[in-house]
Amino acid sequence: MILSDIRILEEMEKGTIKITPFSRNCLGSNSYDVHLGSTLATYKNHILDAKQHNTIEYFEIPDEGFVLYPHVFYLGVTAEYTETHAHVPFLEGKSSTGRLGIDIHATAGKGDVGFCGNWTLEISVKQPVKIYKGMPIGQLIYFPVEGEIAIKYNQKANAKYSHQPNKPIESMMWKNQF
Repeated sequence: MILSDIRILEEMEKGTIKITPFSRNCLGSNSYDVHLGSTLATYKNHILDAKQHNTIEYFEIPDEGFVLYPHVFYLGVTAEYTETHAHVPFLEGKSSTGRLGIDIHATAGKGDVGFCGNWTLEISVKQPVKIYKGMPIGQLIYFPVEGEIAIKYNQKANAKYSHQPNKPIESMMWKNQF
């Protein structure tokens, strides 16, 4: 089951969900709209290596907007900082975003109980499209968890993406043992 707007507000009141900044106007009947932060990044190298630390270059989205191009992989970030201490958060694109041909995540749409931070977006586009900082980019939905949680994400010693800042974070696959 997905939390309703009233349940999201109740959980925020209890402190199990945190969204900063929060605007009541962004709360849908069963989701919360998140917005594109001001920073984008691209990988420095054209060929990425899963066993190596692939570094990124940051740049700010100008006020007049920025054109995204196909065949370029962009990392973005939500303007909102979130914490989820008792639910599984999912980040999905908005239908308006999808209708512009913008995908906001390659595979990582699900968070973990205990995730705290801004969400890194894995952005690709179908055709050139101009984007703007602060534009609605996605929506968070929350699922209740069945059973007790042994270790929340923010308590795991090997949590690679805990406390993400308000700028995109590159892949940390290279920290895995394989």
